[in-house]
Amino acid sequence: MASITKSTRSWLCATCRRKLSVSLGTGISRYSTASRHDKPFRMAVVGSGPAGFYTAYRVMSKVPKTKVDMFEALPVPYGLVRFGVAPDHPEVKNCQDKFEEVARSPNFTFIGNVSIGNAGGHFDVCTIPLASVMRHYDAIVFAYGASKDKRLGIPGESELQGIYSAREFVGWYNGLPEYAGLAPDLTKGDEAVIIGQGNVALDVARMLLENVDILRKSDITEAAIETLLKSRIKRVHIVGRRGPMQAAFTIKEVRELMKLHGVGFHDIDMSLIPDELSKLPRARRRLMDIMVKGSTARVDETHKSWSLDFCLSPTKFLGRPDGYIDSTVFERTTLASPFDPSSSVTGTGENVTIPSSVVFRSIGYKSVALPGFDEAGISFNDRKGVIENDGMGRVFRLQTDENDSQSRRSYLPGVYCAGWVKRGPTGVIASTMDDAFSTAEAIASDWNSNAPFLDGESSSGWEALRAGVERGKCRVIQWDDWKKIDKAERERGLLAGKEREKFTSITEMLSAAAS
Repeated sequence: MASITKSTRSWLCATCRRKLSVSLGTGISRYSTASRHDKPFRMAVVGSGPAGFYTAYRVMSKVPKTKVDMFEALPVPYGLVRFGVAPDHPEVKNCQDKFEEVARSPNFTFIGNVSIGNAGGHFDVCTIPLASVMRHYDAIVFAYGASKDKRLGIPGESELQGIYSAREFVGWYNGLPEYAGLAPDLTKGDEAVIIGQGNVALDVARMLLENVDILRKSDITEAAIETLLKSRIKRVHIVGRRGPMQAAFTIKEVRELMKLHGVGFHDIDMSLIPDELSKLPRARRRLMDIMVKGSTARVDETHKSWSLDFCLSPTKFLGRPDGYIDSTVFERTTLASPFDPSSSVTGTGENVTIPSSVVFRSIGYKSVALPGFDEAGISFNDRKGVIENDGMGRVFRLQTDENDSQSRRSYLPGVYCAGWVKRGPTGVIASTMDDAFSTAEAIASDWNSNAPFLDGESSSGWEALRAGVERGKCRVIQWDDWKKIDKAERERGLLAGKEREKFTSITEMLSAAAS
């Protein structure tokens, strides 16, 4: 383990290094391990994104003799870093390259192309029943992120073509196999509407407005480049139900849009901006300054433009005779206190209609329970889309008495969660690191204090599960196999003058791994 902890700071991204305030030392636990010092600690991690890797790293540095098996449903690792980060933000992916430091440890095993949980409770091709996993580990950490998106639930949303979720669109241009065939039509007209004002919404707007020759140099897929070359979109509305003081986007994303060459920004409603910006907290003041100053390019001198349309709540979509979206109807809203970041909002009854050649719904992601949760006694909150936990990642046992108070609820020994499935789909990679570290600290504290853990048949881990998977003729991808996929993608990218050209189908990935 010393090899991992020695180079820790080299593999953390700059932001994560700044936020890392504890000494990592030599990886020797500061907790007492008197009663368990001779026994290896076997931990399964479900999900190979930042939350999974950061949790694995931290536990490996805190608990001696930890052995981690990381399960990933896709043949490739890194989760949202690979499939969610905008392709023109390569610096955000620095952590992706450095997670290899963890993966190279002899105490770490990557198990790709293998899902956890199925309805039948039996081995099924590349799926392992959750109960089987829990029988062979001391602990399991769920860090599988948010695989679904929230819906608006308004008329026309399900019936009309040309309405996409931002998650689908982002996954499509980043090469997520699930959405390789999305084929968004950007040729029906020149106005796009994005509903939601978080950073993902601004990423979508940037992809629609950026010069394609600039995007071509990134790891965006060639299919996305071809679609964007044909795009007729010239005007993008980023619409939110509240105001600029309540907006969820951050400075970096707004500044990037403002600086797009040949793209103008429409002035915002100044009645929603405080008169004395100097009295605002620094971050909020800088954000307001950027919006007030606007873009360097004037709207009347550019052929592309965008706007932040505040205080509008969608009520229905209107279609064309051919079944495509034509326009979106919004109700104008009013803020109880426009300059209060937590102000409530109410509808006014006044409707506004915005032409919509294409619509992107960007109102949040959502995690879903894995098959087998109920049988395992894992409490999942469907409304919030999170595994219910104590805030430190210890998972609550499924309630059988609705009258039980939060303080009386018991934990499931050895069951933990981290990342978006723990706290909801918010934050950036640095905050995910902090969250994962808090879960890891809870695991280390519990193990080293002799708290109860999973009490299964054995703690043999992957060795005990491998035979059942291989009987199903599943092609398991391990780290050396992933490196073959990685090498092939980089070679494809070299031919196209970019860092990599991703495979967009599982079949292609498996073929590359077999070469």
